[in-house]
Amino acid sequence: MPNPYRQILGLPGTLAFSAAGLLARFPVSMVAIAVVLMLSSITGSYATAGTVSATFVVSQAICAPQLARLVDRHGQARVMTPAVTVSGLALAGLVVAAVAGAPLWTVYACAVVSGASVGSVGALVRARWTQAVRTPRDLHRAYSWESALDESTYVLGPVIATILATSVTPWAGVATAAVLIVVGGYAFLGQRGSEPPAQPRHEAGAHRGSVMRSGALVGIVVVFLFVGGVFGATDVAVVAFTAEHGRPAAAGVLLGIFSLGSVLAGLLYGARTWTGPAWRRFVVGVAVLAGGTALFLLVESLTVMAAVMFVTGFAISPTIINGNSMVQHLVDRRRLTEGLTWLSTGINVGVSVGSSVAGVFIDGYGSVGGFTMVAASGGVAVVTALVVAPLLRRRDHGDPVHLPES
Repeated sequence: MPNPYRQILGLPGTLAFSAAGLLARFPVSMVAIAVVLMLSSITGSYATAGTVSATFVVSQAICAPQLARLVDRHGQARVMTPAVTVSGLALAGLVVAAVAGAPLWTVYACAVVSGASVGSVGALVRARWTQAVRTPRDLHRAYSWESALDESTYVLGPVIATILATSVTPWAGVATAAVLIVVGGYAFLGQRGSEPPAQPRHEAGAHRGSVMRSGALVGIVVVFLFVGGVFGATDVAVVAFTAEHGRPAAAGVLLGIFSLGSVLAGLLYGARTWTGPAWRRFVVGVAVLAGGTALFLLVESLTVMAAVMFVTGFAISPTIINGNSMVQHLVDRRRLTEGLTWLSTGINVGVSVGSSVAGVFIDGYGSVGGFTMVAASGGVAVVTALVVAPLLRRRDHGDPVHLPES
């Protein structure tokens, strides 16, 4: 591990809450594909499996910002301990309903409840880092570290879910995710010493209205929405691309290479101190990501696709890191968890929509249709980033401003 990361992980409590946060958010990367594998095996319907999986994602996207608002007001443990308990139990209920052949509406109901109460652990972890570090440079490294961990869950989560569902039993992946949501959540939330202080309603200006009243924040969330569209469409298009080349099993390898590039970029990006404005790096990152994914349309072999995906992956983590950093300037420190959660919401909604629309295009035009959706999402993300750039420039003060006093 590079020295900069040893330094921040050596601060009191940081390694413990970061590791617990990784465990707590790991199952979310498993749920979507685990549900599809379980229900497609039990019901024989991919349509049903896909819509139940999407129900979980959409429920999380709608409700996570509302949970985050309660977290800012009442504290992480007080709000999220019962929430993750409900989420884990509801996901376990989904398994029982599916295996027992219960009416389909009960499966959907469990998906809604579980998704609505799971929250955004990534935002909770990043909020703790703002309390743990004392300099903008260290916060930049902390956000880079967490982005790398996020990408590692995207690499490993689906793989583990697939192994459990295909080698153990179809419902093993979902059941494991349900257990990890509770165990990981309790391990993280039980660390009260690093928890940010609650901000009661009576404090001046706290919790008044929504953080989405900020035009700049809305712009970043929209950019993240279309970046999520790039990710979701890429997942489906790569599956179609490898199937067309007679190597369907290579899809997981290619997507893993894509995320590996992002993991390495996040670690390298955080190890360096950057002096230019974060808003400019954010816009450039979106442009590089969009340009790289547009090249997918020109690739005709698995080997070249792997190389292009690895290089393009280097734009992912820096873009997400800078987007999260900009939230520091755009929202009141008492609303930080809510602001960070909106970015996760934007990506999650984009992934769901991008994969669904790409699937329709693939049915009509093959993998080229899917990669066209990828390129279109990237193009709109760049245009949106350029439109919102003047707002970001006015609010970018050079360094995050919400760190606690030394």
